[in-house]
Amino acid sequence: MCSQRVFGAFEPSSSPGSLVAIGNFDGVHRGHQAVVAQAVAMAQASSLAPLVLTFDPHPSQVLGRGALPALTTLDRKVELLRRQSAQLSVVVEPFTLPLAQMEPLEFARSLLVAGLGAKTVIVGENFRFGRGRRGDFAELSRLGEELGFTARASALERDAHGPVSSTRVREALGRGAIDEVEALLGRPHSLTGLVIPGHGRGRTIGVPTANLSELGEAVPPHGVYAVVVDRRTDTGFEALTGGVANFGVRPTLGAGPSFEVHLFDTTLDLYGQELRVHLLSRLREEQKFSGVEELRAQIARDIEGARVLTAARKPDPSARGAWY
Repeated sequence: MCSQRVFGAFEPSSSPGSLVAIGNFDGVHRGHQAVVAQAVAMAQASSLAPLVLTFDPHPSQVLGRGALPALTTLDRKVELLRRQSAQLSVVVEPFTLPLAQMEPLEFARSLLVAGLGAKTVIVGENFRFGRGRRGDFAELSRLGEELGFTARASALERDAHGPVSSTRVREALGRGAIDEVEALLGRPHSLTGLVIPGHGRGRTIGVPTANLSELGEAVPPHGVYAVVVDRRTDTGFEALTGGVANFGVRPTLGAGPSFEVHLFDTTLDLYGQELRVHLLSRLREEQKFSGVEELRAQIARDIEGARVLTAARKPDPSARGAWY
């Protein structure tokens, strides 16, 4: 049976109480970041331990509504949340059918108060909880008065097009609107996978590539992308280099579906290593060329364009040596 996991220093038995921000936080977009920043500031002002309570897997998967493509793996989500503050702990609660069937009172009493020592609970304006999604913010506030915590609703972060949401990020990613995705997330969208042996066709035309498998995040449309790449080390991810990624079926070479990356200025043997590829810009759609020479000429243009784009990028200082 899965059990709750805590990332951070929080210990319910030794805490004077906690401030709990609840949500799925898929993508940890700008709206999520604003909620967490508010939670940390309020916790510090109230001498409470700041917590984020999130769930895994996504409720839609457990409740049979279809699994949504994840914008972040669980590990990545926890990493991005904890970057918000060194004092912040992240609690990952397994989302199960028994949890979904809890009455709102049981959810608040057993999970929030008994389990996490909640004194303040922050949720989004559209938060729902408990059996059949019966609980809303008004019910949470009423339960807080009964159980001894204060409920607060966090206003949704907005831009000129409306509330910032994971749904909007997925929709923009599906259109290949990479600039829009970055604006909503506050950083580029990334794909993480293991480098596996390919067919070697890229090397035969002078453009060796790293082929990635087991991608854990939502993918963009087929096409060619300017990217920057991290690789996993013993201590986390570190910035490697820029590159050009191709996601598609490689119609000119008939090589089949893949996500492959040509890395700039490196001869490292990366087989079996884990790479994180950050999408900076969609250079073009995938297309079929008349032959290898036309393909090679276009790849040269892709590389030239990607070098310009990646040269303008600097690693995010909060990423601790990685790009983002």
